[in-house]
This record gives sequence, structure tokens and C-alpha cells, in this order.
Amino acid sequence: MILSMTGFGRGTAVRNGREITVELRSVNSRYFEYSSRMPRTCSYLDSRLKKQLNERVTRGKVELSLTVQTVDAADTVVAVNQELAKSYQQALRALSETLEVKNDVTAGMIARFPDVLTTRHADVDEEQLWEDVSAVTAQALDRFVEMRAAEGAKMKADVENRLRFLEECVGRVETLSAGRVENYTNRLYEKLKVILEDRNIDDARVLTEAAIFGDKTAVDEETVRLRSHIAQYRSILELDEPVGRKLDFLTQELNRETNTIGSKCQDLDITRIVVDMKAEIEKIREQIQNLE
Repeated sequence: MILSMTGFGRGTAVRNGREITVELRSVNSRYFEYSSRMPRTCSYLDSRLKKQLNERVTRGKVELSLTVQTVDAADTVVAVNQELAKSYQQALRALSETLEVKNDVTAGMIARFPDVLTTRHADVDEEQLWEDVSAVTAQALDRFVEMRAAEGAKMKADVENRLRFLEECVGRVETLSAGRVENYTNRLYEKLKVILEDRNIDDARVLTEAAIFGDKTAVDEETVRLRSHIAQYRSILELDEPVGRKLDFLTQELNRETNTIGSKCQDLDITRIVVDMKAEIEKIREQIQNLE
């Protein structure tokens, strides 16, 4: 399965009184790069989340965003400062006696004084929170990989079309190259007739020159290697593993063989084909740079 390096995935669920949301985004990168945004209280999960992602993502700059919100008061504890409450009560009783007024103090009144009641988060079961966050992350990862796979399938189809075009170009180069030596020999004869006029033409010398020309400009090896690279390209596209680096290397080889053909052949028609091939290889390169 061919995967793109760009993608997005989101997972959300309410687990054990918390609403957990995980979002994943990625862009191109030569290697696996990980960054995250999460509450400070969840920072201890960071390395485990990175490992979880790396098990399914091998290339790309991935950003994880985690939010955890309490949906009930299960993790909140209210504490009473008993000593402070008694001090407030005694102070109010003394004030009542001093002013000779009724002491109508209630617990609710004392509770409203500063620092009598405090709230704090209950101790968190770290392993339980990890299980919950990991489950939601797995959900986000599934959607993330699905999107990368859909994008990868489109890129694969595009590359396969371009490989077919390259193969057609190679066939045209082979056809034109086959008659190149014969054409050169005929042109050489015609030029020598004009130059030498009535003098005899040395057929052996002409054939020798034609043989040298053919040896210097032969592209048989290049076209054979191009066909081999194209076949290998197709095989790699069928692999169920990351293929971006392999295809990047093969693309360089396609370009090298095409450049060699262009430098060997001075035929205008072949030169035009080479220009088309180089443009197509560059488009392939742009696509495979997005593949994992």
C-alpha cells in the first residue's frame, strides 16, 4: 500500500469521565519527525505516544495535538480548612458579643470566606489515562493512515501513467536509433560525392567512419537499462512497505540514462523525445517526494 506523507486524522471519545481528543497532521520530511501539543499534566505520555505513532508512520513530519477535558466532577476533590473555619467562627462569636448582636453565623456563611474551601484534582491513575489516550490515538491513527493511503493511491496511479509514457518514449528512441547509422552513412556518401566530384570514394573508409559513429552514438545499453528501471519501478510500487527512498534513487537513475541518450544522439527527433522524457521524470520526482 503506497502512502502519502501528508495526512490528517482525528479521534475523540469520552472515557472514564474525560473527553479525550487527538488530532494528527503530517507534511513531507526525509525522516520521521514528531512534535506535540498537550496539557502539562499529560506530558509524561509524550514518549509513549511518539512510539505508538512511529510503529505505523516511518516518514513525515507529524504533529500530535491532545486535549483532555473533564465532563464530570469525578477527578475533583473539595477540601475544608477546618482550623481556618473554626478561627472565622470564633472571630464572629467574639464580634457578636462585643457588639451585643445576634450571632447568626451559618456554615454556608463561613464557607464563603477565603480559603475555607479549596478544590484540587484527585490523584490521576496514570496507567488508566494512558490506556484511554492510547485508544483514542489509535482511532485517530486509523483515519490518518486511511487519508494517507487514499492520497498515495492517487499518486501511484499518476506515476504509473507517466511510466507508460516513458516506456512509449523509449520505444520511439529505439526505432529512430535503429536507422541512425544507415542515415549517417548515406549522408556521408552524398557529402563525399560533392567534395570529391569525379574521384572514387573509398567505401571501406566510409564504412569505418559509420562504424565509429555508430559506436559513439549507440544507445542500446541506455534503453535496455531504462526499460529495466521502469519494470523495477512498477515492482516497487506494489510493495507493502515504505518505498519513497527506493523510488527516489530509481528516479535519479532514470534521469541519468535519459541524459546519456541526449548527449549521445544529435538527432533532432530523438532530442525532442529526450526533452519530453526529462520533463516527465521531473513530474515523477515531484510525486514520489510526497511518498512515505
